[in-house]
Amino acid sequence: MKKYIFLTLIALVVITSCSIQKQNTETQTKPPNILFIAVDDLRPELNFYGAKHIYSPSLDKLASESLVFDQAYCNIPVCGASRTSLLTGVRPTRTQMLDARTQKDIDLPDVVSLPMLFKQNGYTTISNGKIYHHKKDDALAWDEIWHPDRLWDFALKENQELRERTKRGLPFEKADVADSVYRDGKLALKVINDLKKLKKQNQSFFLTMGVAKPHLPFTAPKKYWDLYDRESIKLPESYVQPESTPKVAFHKFGELRQYESVPKKGDISDEMAKELIHGYYACVSYIDAQIGLVLEELENQGLADNTIVILWGDHGWNLGDHKLWCKHVTFEKALRTPLILKVPGKTSGQRTDAITEYIDVYPTLAELAGLNVPKTAVGQSMVPILNGDTSEKDWAVCKFKDAVTLIKGDLFYTEWTDVEGVAYERMLFDHKTDPLELDNLAEKKEYAEVVEKLSIELRQKWGDQFL
Repeated sequence: MKKYIFLTLIALVVITSCSIQKQNTETQTKPPNILFIAVDDLRPELNFYGAKHIYSPSLDKLASESLVFDQAYCNIPVCGASRTSLLTGVRPTRTQMLDARTQKDIDLPDVVSLPMLFKQNGYTTISNGKIYHHKKDDALAWDEIWHPDRLWDFALKENQELRERTKRGLPFEKADVADSVYRDGKLALKVINDLKKLKKQNQSFFLTMGVAKPHLPFTAPKKYWDLYDRESIKLPESYVQPESTPKVAFHKFGELRQYESVPKKGDISDEMAKELIHGYYACVSYIDAQIGLVLEELENQGLADNTIVILWGDHGWNLGDHKLWCKHVTFEKALRTPLILKVPGKTSGQRTDAITEYIDVYPTLAELAGLNVPKTAVGQSMVPILNGDTSEKDWAVCKFKDAVTLIKGDLFYTEWTDVEGVAYERMLFDHKTDPLELDNLAEKKEYAEVVEKLSIELRQKWGDQFL
């Protein structure tokens, strides 16, 4: 009997040992998960980017665990085109990926998108919230697509008369409600539930969180508005449209004018401008809290050590800069974006000033997951930067409609060209001396040689897409 018990114990020890070894091997060889956080209209006016007036503790914590990109730029400052470009790794052209109406399935039907690449390699792919601009775009790439209800603000939900009168409603709202009343609160709860399910499934995942705010309307629970003192809010230093800047560089911010109480033409009042800025800040703090809940659950589920987290804003946003609101221009405020990449075991709050384009995201995530990058993804992987190497690329090319911008070091050079590639307006700013972009150097004689060189290089970098 004793001999039987002894042999049984030995067998149990062997089985347990083999089980532990198997678990360790699976942990070592299991591909990394991806938590892909896309934020609508988020500019890099955040605490960890030096904006100390912004309350963003969750994003600050994430930044302290990540590689922070100080010079990341979208390739086109409009949501539909920007998201399609990033998710396919394809650069926008003169005739392709033009505006918010861009759809991957229409513009690039044969291209293997980033989520499709992960799905083809055994990942569970879940689209939550706004990832593509159109809800069902690239549907075959996802195992699940989920969206919260369409209404963005509390007033439209509760006020039938207002709903019948307008599609947009007021441009701001501060209802005294729980976080989960608004869309991004619902989104956070959905992503948290997904993490719990995925943990049980023990399946590698490409899980997304498409955050709606701080896109208009600036609607957030009152407690986030209360974080800021309206009296301390000031209009930006660049609240002016200099004569030296081409008129074509400005727009009439029609997106904002679709909301009630906003004048249909001309400048808005200083009072409304400050209320919009206040609302934007409140929305940033609101979505910071929702993202924080998801990151906390990632830790609670024991998934953080094998999950790459990337957070990006689809483009910048004009918050009164150059007396503009919204995006749709090639000033830096519309092109520069927040970009944070957390890779377990590799990142711990490093920063880089390497110039990065959004088409670089695709090859970066693919390489980190050990996946082959299709030839259609033309960006440059950021993994060498992650490993501490110097980036070989010191430029980016962005465009919107006829305007194409070359970012080269401190220089921002823009040309507006016709269908034959001939420039009809130019704009040049040196951020070393003019970070607010108030002094256009393009037409000054002393910069003629610089403009000529930049014009040639812009065409070389963007190639045949000029035509």
